[in-house]
Amino acid sequence: MNVIVVLALWGALFHQGYSNSLDSCEGRCGYGTDNNFSCQCNPSCERFKDCCSDYSELCKSGSTSCKGRCGETYNSDNKCHCNSKCAQHYNCCSDYAELCDSDGGGGGSVITDAEIKALSELLYILDSNKASASELVIDPQALVPDSQTSSQMDLSPHRLFQYLNEEVLFSRPTYTAFLAVLDNYNRMTGQTEEFTPQQLVEQDVFLKETMSNTELGRELFAFLHTKSIYASEVEFIQDLKMMWFGLYSRNNNKMDSSGFEHIFAGEIKKGKVSGFHNWIQFYILEKNEQMNYFSHSFNGPWTTYPDVLGMQFMWDGYFKQVGSAIIGCSPEFDFALYSLCYITRPGKQCHLSLGGKELIIQTYTWNNSSYGDGKKFIGSAFPATPRN
Repeated sequence: MNVIVVLALWGALFHQGYSNSLDSCEGRCGYGTDNNFSCQCNPSCERFKDCCSDYSELCKSGSTSCKGRCGETYNSDNKCHCNSKCAQHYNCCSDYAELCDSDGGGGGSVITDAEIKALSELLYILDSNKASASELVIDPQALVPDSQTSSQMDLSPHRLFQYLNEEVLFSRPTYTAFLAVLDNYNRMTGQTEEFTPQQLVEQDVFLKETMSNTELGRELFAFLHTKSIYASEVEFIQDLKMMWFGLYSRNNNKMDSSGFEHIFAGEIKKGKVSGFHNWIQFYILEKNEQMNYFSHSFNGPWTTYPDVLGMQFMWDGYFKQVGSAIIGCSPEFDFALYSLCYITRPGKQCHLSLGGKELIIQTYTWNNSSYGDGKKFIGSAFPATPRN
């Protein structure tokens, strides 16, 4: 599929029927690519050399509209501004209140579903470390209806993961960093998690390798930066560290859990599997004969990796009714999608687009404790299947 075509869908979704013109940026300035038009009006068009002839006039510093500019960082060359501080400086564009300041409180950083879909398409394209069909082979076997997801019947005689080229994938820096962090947890809730100095360093290395050292991670930061959510990459990485690795208590008032442990490593709470939404952890446990794959109740529409499965399984005697996961993606892709959704849609459903197919991520906030200036830890995040 053509890279330009796949990059984004938001123009078609947001401006459907807006204009019959295929060669103008009028009303189209923003973050995303629309293959319904013959030219583009987003920051990437300069790189791909497919900008409309009036892109510079309407969308860059000379623009007097906030279309596609809400929450942008301050640029003294602009004739008017579209960020949260423009009201106090009396230099907002005339349509700022209509397009950006929807809550009337001067927040200004409006992120639409269409923009999130556009960014997720870009991250999908940039996932260069995902597994290929020659590197990963799965056998989903039994597909069960919703009514059978709680039956605890093993309907699949073979392993889910038939083959993985560990030598290739696990030698890549982001996988190596992910694996180093993955084994630092006690799966039982109610038991305090205590990290060695080395394990704390491993958290920092993981964030650096996935978010700072990949184009995918840098694109995520760039998007959030343009929305004035983070002023710098240092602030972005530090917030991710607290959001994902900060400890809180799920059981017995012990500092026993975190977003990373719950989502990627998985936990056992009250005799059942809690969380556990990562394919690499599943593969490792299945390889070590600690995981028994039973069936799946949902299989995403993707024919290449990443794909999405809603799985039923037994982990060392503990059952998971539906554990959905994005299969075959890189650690940075998983981490970036969940981070994007939690930051922009905390506690809600987050609508993404991958290869033109919709994916919904459900996020939950942890409301019993907080970090920083009242910020909430990640409680959970996962692909929302019909019974997740």
